[in-house]
Amino acid sequence: MMEVMSMMKFLMTYGVNFGDFIGLTALMLPFIASIVIPFVTFIVVIFVYNKMIADNEVSVLAASGLSPAQIARPAILLATIMTVCHLALNIWVVPISQAQFYNTQWNLRYGLAHLKLQESAFTELTNDLVVYVDKVSGHDMSQLMLSDTRDKTNEMIIFAEKGKLVSTMRGLSIVMSNGSLQSMGDSLTTGTFESFDMDLNVAEKENENSFRVRRIPTFILIKNLRDAPDMHQHKVILSELSTRLLAPFMNLILATLCTLILLKASLLRRRASFAPILSVIAMAIVMASFMSASNMIEHVYEFAILFIIVILVLCGVMFALHKK
Repeated sequence: MMEVMSMMKFLMTYGVNFGDFIGLTALMLPFIASIVIPFVTFIVVIFVYNKMIADNEVSVLAASGLSPAQIARPAILLATIMTVCHLALNIWVVPISQAQFYNTQWNLRYGLAHLKLQESAFTELTNDLVVYVDKVSGHDMSQLMLSDTRDKTNEMIIFAEKGKLVSTMRGLSIVMSNGSLQSMGDSLTTGTFESFDMDLNVAEKENENSFRVRRIPTFILIKNLRDAPDMHQHKVILSELSTRLLAPFMNLILATLCTLILLKASLLRRRASFAPILSVIAMAIVMASFMSASNMIEHVYEFAILFIIVILVLCGVMFALHKK
């Protein structure tokens, strides 16, 4: 929901058309899917098996000689398929889609910022950077004025007959011709120019310099683990690797845990109406514990410990399900 709200704000702030917004939303779907897959698997399993218990189908299957492990086999098979799909999604699809998402967002925000400019109106591109344009035709502008007060020691006002917006790797630049410039710092400086190229530098510095770990391919992320420049980035990489490599096993753990609780409870003499609630509580505890642990990892040996714990938990619930 927060991602959608953020993109809606982006749509309104930067004047992105609806088609581009749909494209950005589509690029976010793999990442959103990677988060909700374990919960979807759990919901499917608890819904189907609770319905079977309510209709006494589980009792009939148990009376025919099937063990809880055999009755739970379809759920385990589904969870296994979802685990494999989830792994593929986390390792390959999500990094590619996230890299494309951030590149597209950056281009829409800064490469196409000229779409914000309105004729005969003042437009604030960013804080303390205001542009007035008499007429706009594509990338070309005429009779423009630019006020740049971002640097308080060197404030500038520029007038030009013509201007052209150019998108560069750094962001948006404007090439102006036949104009004048006033620079106000320790002293007032004025001058004229035939051509003046100015980098508008409207890209947000935190977005340019931030370490967006989600868009880095998995194998490069593993390689960068050894070369992380500081402890914070090292921790971020380990946390991301935990999410990518270990989170898919939550599908198997949650499905097995759910069937274990539901089937074992259904075989009790008294009707176990508490079983679905107990399953939901167990799911919440397992997911909260895993997410907390993955965010707290700071060293490789802690990642190894978490991996061992995940495997042991999976083996434990499997063993409990097969135990008569």
